[in-house]
Parts: sequence; structure tokens; C-alpha cells
Amino acid sequence: MTRIEAVWGKWVLRHRWWIITATIMVVLGAAAGTRFLTFNNDLRVFFSREDPRLQALEALENTYNRIDNVLFVIAPKDGDVFTAETLAAIEDLTEASWQIPYSNRVDSITNFQYTRAEGDDLIVEDLVQNAGDLTAADIGRIRAVALSEPLLVNRLVSPSGHAAGVSVNILLPRKSRDEVPEVAAFARRMVNEFRAAHPGIDLYLTGAIMFDNAFAEATMDDISTLVPVMFFTILLIIGLSVRSFAATFATLLVILFSMVTGMGLAGWLGMSLNPASANAPTIILVLAVADSVHMLVTMLHRMREGMKKEEAIAESLRINLQPVFLTSVTTAIGFLSMNFSDAPPFHDLGNIVATGVTAAFVYSVTFLPALMAVLPLRARHAAAEKESRGLCMRLADLVVRRRKFIFRASLTVVAVLTSGIVRLELNDDWIKYFDGRYDIRKASDFTQENLSGFNIIEYSLDSGETGGINDPAYLSVVEEFAEWYRTQPKVVNVNTITDTFKRLNRNMHGDDDSYYRIPGSRELAAQYLLLYEMSLPFGLDLNNQINVDKSATRMIVTMRDSTTRELREMDERARQWLRENAPETMFTYGSGLSIIWAHISERNINSMLGASVGALVLISGILTLALKSVRLGLLSLVPNLSPAFMAFGIWGAIAGQAGLSLSVIVAMTLGIVVDDTIHFMSKYLRARRESGADPAGAIRHSFDTVGTAMWVTTAALVAGFMVLSFSGFKLNSEMGLMTAITITLALILDFLFLPVLLMKVDRGKP
Repeated sequence: MTRIEAVWGKWVLRHRWWIITATIMVVLGAAAGTRFLTFNNDLRVFFSREDPRLQALEALENTYNRIDNVLFVIAPKDGDVFTAETLAAIEDLTEASWQIPYSNRVDSITNFQYTRAEGDDLIVEDLVQNAGDLTAADIGRIRAVALSEPLLVNRLVSPSGHAAGVSVNILLPRKSRDEVPEVAAFARRMVNEFRAAHPGIDLYLTGAIMFDNAFAEATMDDISTLVPVMFFTILLIIGLSVRSFAATFATLLVILFSMVTGMGLAGWLGMSLNPASANAPTIILVLAVADSVHMLVTMLHRMREGMKKEEAIAESLRINLQPVFLTSVTTAIGFLSMNFSDAPPFHDLGNIVATGVTAAFVYSVTFLPALMAVLPLRARHAAAEKESRGLCMRLADLVVRRRKFIFRASLTVVAVLTSGIVRLELNDDWIKYFDGRYDIRKASDFTQENLSGFNIIEYSLDSGETGGINDPAYLSVVEEFAEWYRTQPKVVNVNTITDTFKRLNRNMHGDDDSYYRIPGSRELAAQYLLLYEMSLPFGLDLNNQINVDKSATRMIVTMRDSTTRELREMDERARQWLRENAPETMFTYGSGLSIIWAHISERNINSMLGASVGALVLISGILTLALKSVRLGLLSLVPNLSPAFMAFGIWGAIAGQAGLSLSVIVAMTLGIVVDDTIHFMSKYLRARRESGADPAGAIRHSFDTVGTAMWVTTAALVAGFMVLSFSGFKLNSEMGLMTAITITLALILDFLFLPVLLMKVDRGKP
């Protein structure tokens, strides 16, 4: 690459206007693709189509129905749901909820299908009718029924009767990205109208559909608020460091062009944004700074030493072309390794960022120097640069002088911080992905504290024969399984058909409570079920609980405030119970979105570990070839791997758990932290090979020539990712904070540990 470095600057300067024109045309062409970008707000986008748990869930949903709901939680300020006014409000809200777009079922305490016997007849009717005309005796009867019904308590009414819910199941056609926002907007209008009409009742809005919508809104909120702050922060750092309006303006253009290119090409390729890949413009914004800063710092430094502008540009390209190329390649490799993630959104994030980083490299070594050649530029002697270089040289002297102490201290610190990894466990809680600034978090917290939970485990329990669900032996096992679950911690509701069978058996025996049990014969159970199904109104049938040939039923377990680890452990205990107590035909794995979420962090970390090892091997090979030294290539691994391990150790000591957002950190930061190592070692080897300097002298040369650029780029990167850490969306905030910690540790190691390693290993002739 030496010959290319020598002639590249002259070629760029000779064709400056062509390069500027061609760059603008390319950017405009890429920008046209942004109009094709859409946003996918389905939470299932995080699951691979090859995920066996997702396939099992879809099979279950094809048999019964998909649980996508809007949940209204009613909390009267007087603390009692069972008043005429509140019951009337719930009745009205239940009726109005049928008007929500794509609704196919509405459940509440008012339209619960209450059954009772009148002679030989089975009466099936709404539990609450004409609530405004109810007497105190009627309300007392309704309260007694509702608070004793397993299908309602901790699902649609609290045990104390101070809160209730209206659950609206939504059957989306999934033909448009606007369906979820349409449902959310309609539900919010209903909430506003309800609050205006019933000031004495608090109403909260949550549910799966509202979570899907919140994912999209949180992402768009970050793009509209955090990205501008990032822009300003990074430009401020660059402006203060280079002290040149023209250089800052040129860097701004490179950043914008890189973002537009990455996002535009994603649009041309038909990608849709999601909560993970929507961070791509933010990350490109931060990463695109580094190449430009290294180019500009060297150029301005040479101009301050007396070089003419064009000579300084050519010299900057000669010195930086190889390290900038290597840093861009390694960063792209790190992000491309995300294609091995088990969560498809990270594939898109990695590909878009890799495209943007590649574009940033191209623009930094073509457009940036070409633009600087035509812009008016004077490199005034800056006291700040002199002071920065002075600090770097004092640090270099300290490292050279105290190398033994720094070596031992660095090893100790790396070991101590890394040891915190043993305290790290794979755990997550997707309900808490949103912080308190979002209404969905407030509504969800209130719901979990006062009504029900959001984590559900679903089972399709097969009887092994057509019509087998009417077999008392089968129903008894289902009942035992449900009762076992009701004794487990954090389980608040178990929805099973056996409760309906027991209620019908009691009804058909004159409402005698002693008959509240499974029917004694298969024929009786079948007759009761047929009679009940024929009496149910449209939209409230049992298709969500019983399959077509009545060979299996669905059981839904609701848990409150559960982490992914607790869900995994619960499902494992349930499988063990089925192995020991149920027929072979009934054995199954727990399903549901909560279960898939519970396993995705674990699956993703396992897949990304392999991807990170592959990326590491590839990056090491590239560095070995570029540095022309196997020994130095292997040595570079130490300061490049240590920051991620140290960061996870710190996280383990402080937070104690890692979820989906941290599962890609090693792959994401691996290519980034290599950058400073490459620049430092590149300048070190140039001094060793071109000037014949000894290791200590080469260390001083590296600090002098690239030290300022290293801390400036690191400051910009850390500031950018720290801004992301202020996101109200946990997936983004944790990723931003962890990346900032890792990059900071990388700079410290590159300034302290890497130099002493070089002096310890590289003792021979240059």
C-alpha cells in the first residue's frame, strides 16, 4: 500500500472538483432511497424465523388465536369497582371497544358470560346488564360472582375489587405498517373521551398492541431528540479541538453524507427500520467522526509547522491512508459480525452501520481532502494544540519512565475489573424497557401492581384423540396442572377450560356448590359444553381455548413482575411436572412471546460469542498483515479484547444482569476499540522503520503525532454514545452506556498498557 499512499494525495488534489461533484451526485442518489424506508413495529421482528420457539408459538396461534390486545385498566378513585356508576362506565367502555379497528373480541366483567340454572334450563347472559338500573342487591350478587370466578380474578378484576380491566383482542390483517398506530390512536381517543365523561375514574391504557406502538414511538423520539443533541455535542468537540470553521464544516458534511448513504442504501435494498436498526444513523454519526479528525489533525499540524496547504493535505493522506483504511475495515467487520446474531434486527443494524462506516472512509480520503483544498483555510498557531501535545508528551515520558509499575498495575486493574463478570447473569424484563417518562410504563406498572401481569406462558394440552377434551381423566390432569401452577410464585391467573366445566356441572345440578367439580362422565361433559357453546354470543365463543376437533385445549398462565430467568426456570419446572404426572400426549413446552423473550438473550449471546471470535480472528489476521509482524499482531489483541471484558466486569458488579441490549456489545465495540490501537501502532512502526527510533523513542513519536487525535476521537465517540444512554428506551440506553464505558477503557489501555507492552515485546532492531 506504500505506493498508493505516496500518490493518492496528489491524485485527489489534481481531481478535486471532479471528486466533489461525484460525491454530491452519489449522496443524492443514495438519499433518494430513504423514501422507501418504513418502520416495523411488531415485537416479533426480534425473533428469527428459524427460532423453534417462534415456530411453536405460531402453530399454537394458528390452532387457537393470536393474543394481541389493547387493555383498558379502570381504577375508580373511591376504590370500588362495584358501584352503579363504575359498572355503567365499564359497560359503556366494553360496548365502545368493539368499534376499535380490527377488534374481534372484547372481555370484561360486564360482558362475562355468567351461567345459572332455571329448572332444567341453562341461562347464559352478561354478568352486568343495564348497570345504571342496578339495585344494591344486584350489585352485591355481581360482586360475589366476579370475585369468586377464577377466569376473572387477577385478569379482569382485582381480588379486592378496586380495579378492573377491559381487554380487546385485535386481529390485525398485517397488510400495512399503519395498522398498529391506527389502533393506538383510536384507543387513545377513547381514553380521552372516557376521562372527560368520568372524572371520578382513572383509566390506564396498555396491552400488547400499545407496547408494539411504544417501541416505534420511543425510537422515533430518540431520533428526533437525541440525534440533534449528538450532532451539536460532537461538532462542539471537533470545533474546539481543530479550531477551524472550515475543518468543522467539512467534517459535518462527511458525517451527514455517511448517514445519508447508509440509510439511503438501506432504503434501496428494501430494509425496514425496527427498534434496533433505527439506531444506525446515530451510530454512523458518531463513528464517521474518527476518520475525519485524524485526517484534519495531521493536516493542520503540518500547516502549523510551515507546510503549504496542499502539501499538508498530501502528507496527511500519506500518513493516515493505511491506518484509516484499517480502522474502517475492522469497524465494518465488527458490525458485519452482527449478521450471526439470533435477533434479525441486529443484522440490519450491523449492515447499515457497516455501509455508513465504509462510506465515511471513502468520503474522508476523497471528498474531505478535496473540499479542504478548495476552502479558504489558515492554520493559526493554536495554544490548545500546543498544550494538548505537551500533555501527551508528559504522559509519554511517564509511561516510558514508570513502565514496570504501569505494566503490573495495568494487569492488576484488568484482572480485578474483569472478575466482575462472574456476577453477571442472563436476565431481562422487557416490560421495563421503557422508563417512567412513557405512559406505557406508568400504565404497565399500575396494572402489575393492581390488576394482573403481562408475562404469559401458553400450553396446548393434547388429549391424543378427537373429542378427548371431554374425557374426565384428561380434564382431571389439566385441572391438577392448573392447580400446581396456581401455587407457584408470581403466578396470578391460570385460564383453563376446566373452570368452565366445573361451573357448568354446578349449574346443571341446581347451582349446588358441592358439584363444582369435573363432570363424572364423558357424555355429560360433552353435553354441557355443547349446550354452553350454543348459548354464547358472537365474538365470545371458545375458539380461543379449544381446537377444531376438540382434541386439545389451551391453558394460559399469567405471571406478574417476572424476569426472563424466572420465566425460564418456571417453564422448566412445568415441563418436569408434565413428565412426572401427565400422559405422554400432554407433554409440551411452554410457549408465548414471554417465553421467546426469555430465551432470546441467551441464544443471542451464544451466537454472538462465536461471531465475535470469528471477527477477532479476521481482524487479527488483517492487523498482522498490515503491521507485517505476527508478534505485534497478536500483541494488539490484549488492549483490544480487555476493554470489553472489563466493561462487562464493571456491569456485573454494578447491575448484575445482562439482557438483549448487551448481547451484541462485544461484536459492536470490537471493531471500534481497534481504531486507536491501529493508529498508535502505525505511528510507532513508522518511527521504528523509517527513522530507526528505539521503542521508547517510537512511543514518544506516537504520543506526539497521534495522541491528540486519539483523545479527540474518543471524546467524540464517548460523548455521542453517552447521549444515547439518556434514551428512555432501555435497549438503546444500555447499549449507549456500555459502549461508552468500553471505548473509554480502550483509550486508557492504549495510552498506558499498549506502550509498555510494545517496549516489553519489541526489543529487537526495527
